[in-house]
Amino acid sequence: MTDIQQTVYVVEDDEAVRDSLELLLKSDGKSVKPYENAMAFLKDYSDQMAGCIVLDIRMPGMDGMELQKKLNEKHSILPIIFVTGHGDVPMAVDAMKEGAVDFIQKPYREEALLEKIEAALAQDREQRKSLDEKQEIIRRIKTLTPREHEIMDRMIAGQANKVIAIELEISQRTVEIHRSRVMHKMGTHSLAHLVRMVLSVKDLIDAR
Repeated sequence: MTDIQQTVYVVEDDEAVRDSLELLLKSDGKSVKPYENAMAFLKDYSDQMAGCIVLDIRMPGMDGMELQKKLNEKHSILPIIFVTGHGDVPMAVDAMKEGAVDFIQKPYREEALLEKIEAALAQDREQRKSLDEKQEIIRRIKTLTPREHEIMDRMIAGQANKVIAIELEISQRTVEIHRSRVMHKMGTHSLAHLVRMVLSVKDLIDAR
């Protein structure tokens, strides 16, 4: 996986709080990009963004939970940490059910917030590593010929070479040759590994 610059995106309508967070994070060596409202972030959003979002739950116009919903619709994998007032805790719990990784109550200790951000950034790195690996599997699948793809599907379904040969009306030797090519192109010698690889990207393939 290539190294990607991770950024902490701070979405906070209170200018003083926003500036304070930016100063804190920069002093901790983080790359920071502040936004004064949810719409400004949404307008700037790209699926190439890496890092995490520190998101105020109550903001005029689009609130934090609405932004979370919009990002979920875009299949964003950026981890979200909600910053909440005391009365917003039930809302924050609901937000975590929708995929937010954590929330922190105002007033908060700077050390506690930094710890949560470090955990979110680590999660983002792991998610992106997994996504990179899945994209590589999809790239390999695309190198298969239509016949090889058909043979692979039958291999994954557990069909023996003899059965595949009969159903496709080809020789068993031809099946063995295609099977060998499938394993070579997919970069594995194990049928069990092949099955795990293909199943791991099924959701991405189905979404296309």
